[in-house]
Amino acid sequence: MAKEMKKIAILGGGSWGTALAIALPRSRQPHSLSLWVHNVELARAMRERRVNEVYLPGFDLPREVEVTHDLSTALDGAEIVLGVMPSEHARELYVSILPYIHSRMTFVSATKGLDSDSLERMTEVISAVCQPKFVARVAALSGPSFAREVARGDPTAVVVAAQEKGLAEALQEELSGPTFRLYTNSDVTGVELGGAVKNVVAIAAGVCEGLGLGHNTAAALITRGLAEMTRLACALGGRTETLAGLAGMGDLVLTCTGGLSRNRQVGVALGKGGRLEDILSSTRMVAEGVRTTIAIRELSRRAGIEMPITEQMHAVLYEGRAPRDAIRELMDRQLKQE
Repeated sequence: MAKEMKKIAILGGGSWGTALAIALPRSRQPHSLSLWVHNVELARAMRERRVNEVYLPGFDLPREVEVTHDLSTALDGAEIVLGVMPSEHARELYVSILPYIHSRMTFVSATKGLDSDSLERMTEVISAVCQPKFVARVAALSGPSFAREVARGDPTAVVVAAQEKGLAEALQEELSGPTFRLYTNSDVTGVELGGAVKNVVAIAAGVCEGLGLGHNTAAALITRGLAEMTRLACALGGRTETLAGLAGMGDLVLTCTGGLSRNRQVGVALGKGGRLEDILSSTRMVAEGVRTTIAIRELSRRAGIEMPITEQMHAVLYEGRAPRDAIRELMDRQLKQE
């Protein structure tokens, strides 16, 4: 007996949303897919040319993927809703889809950031928005995954996290494919915070590159960044082993060292003397770590967790501190045991 084909709605037509729309038709289970694109002109161009020339040029969209600017069309009949929008727009977008969603839907957040105002993780935002209507089935998707490489079909391993073991396993079965492997995890807090904090550390790694510093510095920064990430996640209910896995160390290493990392690119430009406003205005791509730095710093202070790399990146991004002075501050901190 043939398995019933489920519909997946992807909300967000940036590079990551587009890459998922290309990768998921290759999954083990058959699906129908819709890709919601915020910009009406971009949506029209993608329908006509079957490529996202703005955010992911060079990769054809499968013919079976429906591209739309209309939320009701995108969500009609969908059983799995993948949220791939920038974190700063997430709450507004989830509120806007309330008329079109129902309790049978499963929400999977693939956004790596926090809500700046509430400091909530994205799955918490989804739950809060849906709560007056129903208790949402929510999961998080994270891990080392550059959009361009996923779209190209490079073997990629990520994590799907849900408090319900059965939900994570069902999504693992639905979304895994020959080049896109999902592992399950019940530590939603650790998975989401790993994805958020690594972007902040990646900016710092880029700063080091922009300053002309070498591999010693990068290795030290990544290792101490992992320590910061782990301290915060564990203080808020996450698990150490989660941060040592794909959603923690794996994503951190990729984002701090890979040339495709937008957060690292921002850091490189800062290290070379660029102004943040000019750097951000030069691209349509979103570097989540810039806004997330504010939220992570506030979250760590509320939790009483020391995060010196985050503090220095906040000073560089928002307080006018010179990047070289920030690195010097990190080296001049009180000596301590590892």
